[in-house]
Amino acid sequence: MFCAAALAAAIPAERRTPQTGARKLHLKAKVPLVEIFQHILNALQFGSFYALIALGYTLVYGVLRLINFAHGDIFMVGAYLAYFIAVTLLGIGGLNLGMHIDPALALAITVPVTMILTALVGVTLERTAYRPLRRKGADRLYVVITALMAGLVLENGNLALLGASRKRFPDMIDKVVWNLGGGVSVTNLKVIVIVAAIAVFMLLQFIVTRTKIGMAMRGISYDKFAIPLMGIPLDTIIVVTFVLGSGMAGLAGILFAMSYPILEPYMGALIGWKAFIAAVVGGIGDIRGAIVGGFMLGFIEIGVVAVFPSTLRDLFAFSVLLIILWLKPTGIYGVAQTTKI
Repeated sequence: MFCAAALAAAIPAERRTPQTGARKLHLKAKVPLVEIFQHILNALQFGSFYALIALGYTLVYGVLRLINFAHGDIFMVGAYLAYFIAVTLLGIGGLNLGMHIDPALALAITVPVTMILTALVGVTLERTAYRPLRRKGADRLYVVITALMAGLVLENGNLALLGASRKRFPDMIDKVVWNLGGGVSVTNLKVIVIVAAIAVFMLLQFIVTRTKIGMAMRGISYDKFAIPLMGIPLDTIIVVTFVLGSGMAGLAGILFAMSYPILEPYMGALIGWKAFIAAVVGGIGDIRGAIVGGFMLGFIEIGVVAVFPSTLRDLFAFSVLLIILWLKPTGIYGVAQTTKI
């Protein structure tokens, strides 16, 4: 299951009494300060994965008012693409072409190539599945159903082509553990994941708020019928949106595969839904909401497993997020919108 290895260290023990065999939950009455710092670092890593995927959801929704439910499976495709590119460059596995490139150089090639190929997958999905419906003026409900079906096609297509056997992502960087004192440690990969999420957020925020393409994106979200009358190519801006969103999903797939190197066809389903919920809680359509919602979900999940059994993780996390939406239905950064008739 998702990130089970990382959560295992934070899960309290569950014991059975020898007399009755009854299950007892041993909660941590007091979490040491050092352990709290370690949980914060773990939460930042988890939140980074959610945030990177949530950014793709919020970009597409912010422009098209479309919830791209296939986005989690695009993340899965990105992880698999990174795997095949990596094993080819490293000259290992079934794709041994005798290249044997240095792992650091292979990683430098794998990251941009994977992001480009994943972006092409997203653009192909937009052109073949969403654009025909949009041009025919189909109701938004049918587009959402199409997105769900597209995700199932990606999952089961992967299963049919590659089989159900899991694949192990190769080691591409040497793991370095930095001890921060007091038993708190952080790895170089964890730092890379956190820094990448923050850097991507800043880049997308700059594109959306400071560039002409970003201005066009915001214009389409406001009135997609008036934008073409101003000479702005609607389809081009939509393609750029899918390129950015899918590329971020590809980057998340690489980082996730490097952190938890076991790949399987349905790995994008649960994390995709969680990232979508994080985007909604943060205020879907707002980039700030995606990053805040992603990190919030990461902190809630790690906080739960630090005190309660891991089986209660999703129950507590989604309950807290449900309360937030109950108090503020538009999300943290969301704004209520009106529709002109």
